[in-house]
Amino acid sequence: MTVNPIAEPRQRLDGQLGTGSIVFMVIAAAAPLTVIGGNVPIAIGTGNGAGAPIGFALAAVILLVFSVGFVTMTPFVREAGAFFSYVTAGLGSRLGLGSAFTALVAYTAIQVGVYGYMGWALDDLVTYFGGPSLPWWLYSFATMAIVAVLGYRHIDLSAKVLGIALTLEILVVVVLDVVIFATGGADGIAVETFDPANIFTGGIGVAVLFALTGFIGFEATAVFRDEARNPERTIPRATYLAVVIIGVFYAISCWALVTGVGAGNAVAVAQQTLAGEGNLLLDTTTTYLGPIMRDVVQVLLITSLFACVLSFHNVIARYQFTLAQKSVLPARLGRRHPAHHSPSTSSIVQTVTAAIVLAGLALAGLDPLVGVFGSMAGVATVGMVLLMLTTSIAVLVFFARRPELVAGRTWGARVFPILAVVGLAFALWLVLSNFTLVTGGSVTVSVVLALIPVVAMLIGIVLGKRFPLDAEPDGAVSEATADQPTAG
Repeated sequence: MTVNPIAEPRQRLDGQLGTGSIVFMVIAAAAPLTVIGGNVPIAIGTGNGAGAPIGFALAAVILLVFSVGFVTMTPFVREAGAFFSYVTAGLGSRLGLGSAFTALVAYTAIQVGVYGYMGWALDDLVTYFGGPSLPWWLYSFATMAIVAVLGYRHIDLSAKVLGIALTLEILVVVVLDVVIFATGGADGIAVETFDPANIFTGGIGVAVLFALTGFIGFEATAVFRDEARNPERTIPRATYLAVVIIGVFYAISCWALVTGVGAGNAVAVAQQTLAGEGNLLLDTTTTYLGPIMRDVVQVLLITSLFACVLSFHNVIARYQFTLAQKSVLPARLGRRHPAHHSPSTSSIVQTVTAAIVLAGLALAGLDPLVGVFGSMAGVATVGMVLLMLTTSIAVLVFFARRPELVAGRTWGARVFPILAVVGLAFALWLVLSNFTLVTGGSVTVSVVLALIPVVAMLIGIVLGKRFPLDAEPDGAVSEATADQPTAG
């Protein structure tokens, strides 16, 4: 075996992120205000109407079940690679690299999609206050420049920025929810939400689908492993907290909007929003909090989108950093900034990649919402559900091959992963069967977009023979650590 004399020592990121900071970044990636203003009207208007809040709750349950196996395996995966590290440890380097490529495609897609949404939202905000209407992509690239600066620096700065933005947007929605329920809404508390006749309709699949889209990025807790203060405790806590907080927030806020306009009017009002003849969130805010708070919410929508895109930027940069450490990507991407201790080179490359994709979509003349955000969100949703399904299978295989590790972990190592496989397979069917609603395109275009994550997975599997991902000792820890306590 030939030793490379110029091989650089493996570098790791470091930091002192606590549970709260990681939860902030993960929830910021979910862009809660954006989901309440965008996904919720779609779930109500094209899904199961007044029963849509239950769809969000079901999605949260599916992801919480998945998280149990994910967290149970966490003490045995010692690198910040998230899904692909778990898949490598359980199913081998080929599927591991396939998962890594799928994750890069999914996160890049949703990030570019949010840049498109941001461009539209900023133009809408400026024109609402009497400013000139400019091309949406100007705002998108301006946002990208700010994200590039923050992503280049230490992760603690991004965490502070995300924390402030997230606190404000959650606070305003909580205030709206409380006022709606306190005043009784338009026609009293919408108990119709819990009527089985409203829940179990054909449209519940649409509600679950758009709820899952709103959870994209929650697994990023494991990406920040090297920068966590105490990863063995911080990562499990952050994962569970992120899923529970996001799920409860979505479900209650969706229920509040149904109550605010009245269960009998919810579908009609939501459909008017989709037709561009109103805005469920902003109009309801005006009714219950007044026009000034409506303006505040519209501004906070911008901060929500910014927090979202910054969080995704940080996640992608760290995926690339870890792959470079494994010689899958160029070594320069695996270099840490000497002062900021950030994956600075990877951050720059990620910005350039996003800029190229966004420029291509802009030159194609696509609409920023349907053409850019809708299609990219569709690609990301398929990719993330596929990744979670593969990861749950990896958890099962990992512990099946190491029965001595199962003692005291039966539920987390076997029962919940099996339930997760069933639930995620069902979720993937829901996503694909309703995919045109996500992309806003034709069946042909939707099929092509849905295949992008699958193709990325296949390319990774093929390249996995040439670039094997070593799962031991950097991936799965040895059996000598089997007596360590686990949160699962």
